[in-house]
Amino acid sequence: MQQLAVSPEFDFTSESYKDAYSRINAIVIEGEQEAHDNYITLAQLLPDHKDELQRLSKMESRHMKGFQACGRNLSVTPDMEFAKQYFSQLHGNFQTAAATGNVVTCLLIQSLIIECFAIAAYNIYIPVADDFARKITEGVVKDEYMHLNFGEVWLKDHFEESKAELEQANRQNLPLVWRMLNQVEDDAHILGMEKDALVEDFMIAYGEALSNIGFTTRDIMRMSAYGLTAA
Repeated sequence: MQQLAVSPEFDFTSESYKDAYSRINAIVIEGEQEAHDNYITLAQLLPDHKDELQRLSKMESRHMKGFQACGRNLSVTPDMEFAKQYFSQLHGNFQTAAATGNVVTCLLIQSLIIECFAIAAYNIYIPVADDFARKITEGVVKDEYMHLNFGEVWLKDHFEESKAELEQANRQNLPLVWRMLNQVEDDAHILGMEKDALVEDFMIAYGEALSNIGFTTRDIMRMSAYGLTAA
């Protein structure tokens, strides 16, 4: 996991910082709202795990409120319209999968892609965050590992019957991650978050998750390449 030294060089009150933050902050707020809604949907699709999934959804709601407080702390209004558009393709793919009962695809999108994306972003952001946001984000990232773990465990237990759908869902959704990262590369840079570090941390977390589920190193390299071709 890449670690950057905590830097005092950022002017958290500058107009350029606050402008970039309005979009990045909106993305994490919307990401946590999407996760909340997705876990509620998963609780309906997996009634045997309803209590745990509802508990995860409540945690995501708390995270969202924490990140809203981060924006208020810097007197920044998050650009939620931008964030909703940012997540629209992943959101649409999740909704389509849920409507047809494709639980495996839903879990890949929420429990692997979105959680690994969040873990990478939060770990890269923590060393360059303002003091208030750093404390919030450190608490959130610990929870995200638990959320990732739910998907890993369920998919590992159902690996053989899920493998083909996981590979198809990976082909469909992993390229979206790179488009999303490219879309906010400049804003992330202003906040001290470099795209290469985000990509590296995401690939490490995502690869480890796929390995824990049951994929071989060869499988993971092949599946990861679907994302890199879109970078």
